[in-house]
Amino acid sequence: QVQLVESGGGLVQAGGSLRLSCAASGSIFSFNAVAWYHQAPGKQRERVASLTRSGITTYADSVKGRFTISRDNNKNTIYLQMNSLKPEDTGVYYCNLFPPSIAPSWGQGTQVTVSS
Repeated sequence: QVQLVESGGGLVQAGGSLRLSCAASGSIFSFNAVAWYHQAPGKQRERVASLTRSGITTYADSVKGRFTISRDNNKNTIYLQMNSLKPEDTGVYYCNLFPPSIAPSWGQGTQVTVSS
């Protein structure tokens, strides 16, 4: 079963940057649309960025112009470059296919905390 492992989160001041990574144990990213999802404290998980097989990206209005999703199929890894971070970006970030399905299962995510 393919596993997803997110990394790169941390504590950063408002206006700072982070680069998140998501590594898959298999080559599922090459053949599917992928996305990053954000779960703020006490809220439901929501998609913030997606990337199709053909390279088309979409972003939630809240992160447009600040976040960039990319992929490296050779490394079975997707990335989320996060710039100009805001306190409301705080939460756990997950990667998965878009739309998510039964498999792969959600990883543990990576915590991002933005201080004001």
